[in-house]
Amino acid sequence: MNQNYKNHRRYHPLFHLILSFLLLLTLVGAIWFVIRNGVSLSGILYLAIVVILVIMFLLIRQYPLKVQDRAIRAEENLRHYVLTGELLDSKLTIGQITALRFASDAELPELSVRAASQNLSPDDIKKQITNWKADYYRV
Repeated sequence: MNQNYKNHRRYHPLFHLILSFLLLLTLVGAIWFVIRNGVSLSGILYLAIVVILVIMFLLIRQYPLKVQDRAIRAEENLRHYVLTGELLDSKLTIGQITALRFASDAELPELSVRAASQNLSPDDIKKQITNWKADYYRV
């Protein structure tokens, strides 16, 4: 299937649906356990373990995306430099740059200037792309 604006978001049912549901269920269970049985060492430990799991769940997704954003910024800066002889405008945010990665080589220079001058949101940038360059490697 060709990637485009409507289907470009990465969705993993095992992570986004099942794991998040089970974690939420466990958190509710831990809170219910503490409320029902009163504050006890076992209840506090159970709740602490679940809170640790929630934090890990969030960080497991956040850290690789942060690293990948840095790589995308470097790749897009290089691509823009190869195409124009100039680096990307320093006013562009990382969100704008990650959105620009979907633009074809022909669209990138003009769209990056427009994104910086008009402060386009990442979503607006993606909507303006006419020749979509797929990225199947996003975490």
